[in-house]
Amino acid sequence: MFGCLVAGRLVQTAAQQVAEDKFVFDLPDYENINHVVVFMLGTIPFPEGMGGSVYFSYPDSNGVPVWQLLGFVTNGKPSAIFKISGLKSGEGSQHPFGAMNIVRTPSVAQIGISVELLDSLAQQTPVGSAAVSSVDSFTQAQMTPNPSEMFIPANVVLKWYENFQRRLAQNPLFWKT
Repeated sequence: MFGCLVAGRLVQTAAQQVAEDKFVFDLPDYENINHVVVFMLGTIPFPEGMGGSVYFSYPDSNGVPVWQLLGFVTNGKPSAIFKISGLKSGEGSQHPFGAMNIVRTPSVAQIGISVELLDSLAQQTPVGSAAVSSVDSFTQAQMTPNPSEMFIPANVVLKWYENFQRRLAQNPLFWKT
């Protein structure tokens, strides 16, 4: 049903099913992983109105698993890329994997997928730095300089937007004049 991909490693498609609606992939040598791709294999879709929350778990200094919500996959969004390099410290979040007896070794992290209602997926908040921002693809540092193109700094756009919101709050029809 699911697959997991880490750059430079073989694709994992044999998730360990730890409950009727929960699946786990082991990530050995997790300290050297920056990004993880989680995807649906396309063989079995989610039931209508269901999707999968994707969690990352790593052992803390005492060996206790720390689970953090990364995001989700659904029939409409069957794959996602998550940045996990910055998540290997910090606090865990509420998760559905509880105190399950999942076999683990000290240097192995895990990706957990919990099948849940789409309504509950929409209400969950993933760890902030997990989602790979597509805005990063448009930074000037990534582009070849072209003298005929002009770039507007993001803070200028933000300042304009804040000014627009302030003026709109004062007079909702100001933009018509």
